[in-house]
Amino acid sequence: MRNLIPFKSSKELIPESLLKTLKAKGRDYGLVDVLPIAAEDIQVAQWVTLKCRYGCKRYNSSWCCPPATPGPEEVKEILKEYHSALILVGRHRSPDFYSRGINRRLQQIQCWKGSVSLERYLFLEGYYKAFALVGEVCVLCKECSYPAECKFPQERRPTVESFSIDVIGTLQGLGITTSVARDLNEAFSYFSIILLH
Repeated sequence: MRNLIPFKSSKELIPESLLKTLKAKGRDYGLVDVLPIAAEDIQVAQWVTLKCRYGCKRYNSSWCCPPATPGPEEVKEILKEYHSALILVGRHRSPDFYSRGINRRLQQIQCWKGSVSLERYLFLEGYYKAFALVGEVCVLCKECSYPAECKFPQERRPTVESFSIDVIGTLQGLGITTSVARDLNEAFSYFSIILLH
């Protein structure tokens, strides 16, 4: 008979052994670190939605992007239900960053699957509120079915940016510095978040 795992309360800290396991599992998906943070340290900003609306061709064309995702005020309310979170840090080198090449798409799928996989692992470890906000964009389908029914509803998650999260501001508030890759041959960082409990 299999051991039952009790659900975790929001007052429990993330054990170091669990972080070590998550980091090991994350390496299979290109993740280089997993950082525990307080949910209250996540910065939500209206300007992030502007970037989605006026700077991204996926706006109003994807289940994982605005307006299909919660707005900033709703996100603030959702975050009040969480005590802690994890920042997943990944690194890619992608000379075809601006193209829709197969290599680029595979990297994006790997990032997506890694976030959802770790969310599921955490749920099975007793963190019943675990919910992933993925980095990158959803490319599980070559063309999103939006507004028709999603083909992968179990793996559909909002992106960090579509949740109006100021990723750079959040990192800076935690004393973590990051920079933008200026050359296509440079490795760049991407960030996902798992809301934990």
